[in-house]
Amino acid sequence: MSYFTIAGVQMHALHHGDNTETMRHRIDLLMARFPQVQMVMFSELIVTGSSTHHAEPLPSEKENRFCEMAEQHGIWLIPGSMFERLDDKIYNTLSVINPQGHVVCRYRKMFPFRPYEKGVEAGTEFVVFDVPGIGRFGVSICYDMWFPETTRTLAAMGAEVILHPTMTDTIDRDIELSIARTNAAINQCYFFDFNGAGAMGNGRSIVAGPSGDVIHQSGIGDEVVPIEIDMQRVRRERERGLRGLGQPLKSFRDREVDFSLYRHPDSSTPFLDSLGLLEKPTRDDLLKS
Repeated sequence: MSYFTIAGVQMHALHHGDNTETMRHRIDLLMARFPQVQMVMFSELIVTGSSTHHAEPLPSEKENRFCEMAEQHGIWLIPGSMFERLDDKIYNTLSVINPQGHVVCRYRKMFPFRPYEKGVEAGTEFVVFDVPGIGRFGVSICYDMWFPETTRTLAAMGAEVILHPTMTDTIDRDIELSIARTNAAINQCYFFDFNGAGAMGNGRSIVAGPSGDVIHQSGIGDEVVPIEIDMQRVRRERERGLRGLGQPLKSFRDREVDFSLYRHPDSSTPFLDSLGLLEKPTRDDLLKS
């Protein structure tokens, strides 16, 4: 079978507080209305909001409640992300829960939105998981997608669908829409980018197909988006080319160029080193410029 239905949820939620009961209610309504849905995903940090004060070790009572919801409805569930406390460090962590109610993997955001997302550590491990009989999925979170190496690595690991919760409430959302489409096209995969609404984001979630085409783009309010995807489309386009033309994954595999920038992570990069510290701009900076 190559068809699979994923529902993304774009919703208003508390910026600081427990949103698990609201999420449960949304899942109950969603599954009653669209029983064909096999996977449900929410936006970044939707569980308890954007304050690191809510960080807690995983597994947790909240994560266990999501496991119960997944088992109850027999769905794959990606409840956005939440702040995780681990060894006195805090991570922005996404849990992947299967229809039996088990956490099959956790992903820690690799690129916290620095210098604004202070006090959050960066994860170091890429995560893909298999849905039996369907295909391979990869996960990333918000700012991760601004670094093409992240999505390219997931595609090289075999991911055919990228699940990408975000929490964007800033004026760069239009750029993110372009990045989502580009990531889908250059990696010939589906890209599900779901944002929050209201205090948890300015909406405009997007689902892009493996040709970079827009399958759906949301408005700014609450919205539930069930999308049936065809994994065979990904496999066909990776084999034959995007719109019968470019085959970027094969070309990347068969490249002759050596990207020396990536050869030694600790090597000197004079231009990048000249850009200064990664920190917030201040009013004093205006006086200096």
